[in-house]
Amino acid sequence: MTKKDLKKLLTKLKQIEESKLELEQYQTDPDIVASVVWHAYLSGEIENKQVADLGCGNGIFGIASLILGAKKCFFLDLDKNAIKITKENIKLIEEELGKKFDAEFLNKDISEFKEKVDTILQNPPFGIQSEKHTDRNFLIKAMTSATTIYSIHSADSGDFVNKLAKDHNFTATIFEELNFPVKHTYSFHKHEKSTVKATIWKIESFKR
Repeated sequence: MTKKDLKKLLTKLKQIEESKLELEQYQTDPDIVASVVWHAYLSGEIENKQVADLGCGNGIFGIASLILGAKKCFFLDLDKNAIKITKENIKLIEEELGKKFDAEFLNKDISEFKEKVDTILQNPPFGIQSEKHTDRNFLIKAMTSATTIYSIHSADSGDFVNKLAKDHNFTATIFEELNFPVKHTYSFHKHEKSTVKATIWKIESFKR
């Protein structure tokens, strides 16, 4: 498996057709996911590890982790339809690769996640259209559940992410700054495609 092979598999995943604005559902680009998960894999944070994809959407982060040898992945999303699509996507990749994955599906709010895992990958709501501070809730839950976290946030969230990490005895470093691609998803989008400045953070426990 190469990074290119991984990306090719991820492009086959079914996307959420009817996105919910209140949940800020935006599809994470396969190229971004492949880059993040491949880095985590090379860093020894995926293979034979317990992983969680919080706010999983169509399951792209968690499925990428399973492809690269994660021992188990928990997929959590408040949207029942997102969980349904994630299950369909896992079945598709299992058939493609001829193997079975260990996956657990949680149709719950982020506050209800109780598992302890090694690595968490997430693209949480930024808290712009959804409930304010939703991304804060995702980060706090991630830091109480794992020692390594990859998380995507708006580009202006640097001070917020750094302070929250420090308060919980974690370090936060920028993995990548990028123009996050956004397809025409909601009625207020004026263009077929646009970009939002975002930052991918790697957040690690001092105790790691």
